[in-house]
Amino acid sequence: MDRETRLKRLRFRAWHRGVKEADLMIGGFFDAHHAGWNDAEIELFEALMEEQDVDIMAWAMGAQNVPPEYEGTIMAALKTLNYVPISR
Repeated sequence: MDRETRLKRLRFRAWHRGVKEADLMIGGFFDAHHAGWNDAEIELFEALMEEQDVDIMAWAMGAQNVPPEYEGTIMAALKTLNYVPISR
């Protein structure tokens, strides 16, 4: 599958998690960061999308330790939480 198709599928999965809070966090993160990802980062995000929303959110907020396989640039960026779209 080509890069563009993979990213389109990932965007859909990031924005359709089933819980609005997870949609905003994970979808907002994807929109803010996906353009700069290399193939390895895309693969890591694809794996992350297989995890439970509550776990991803807990890792991002520091409520749970991040599993070693997800430590790195993507999780560091996810932990900043400055990408969550908030209506004002």
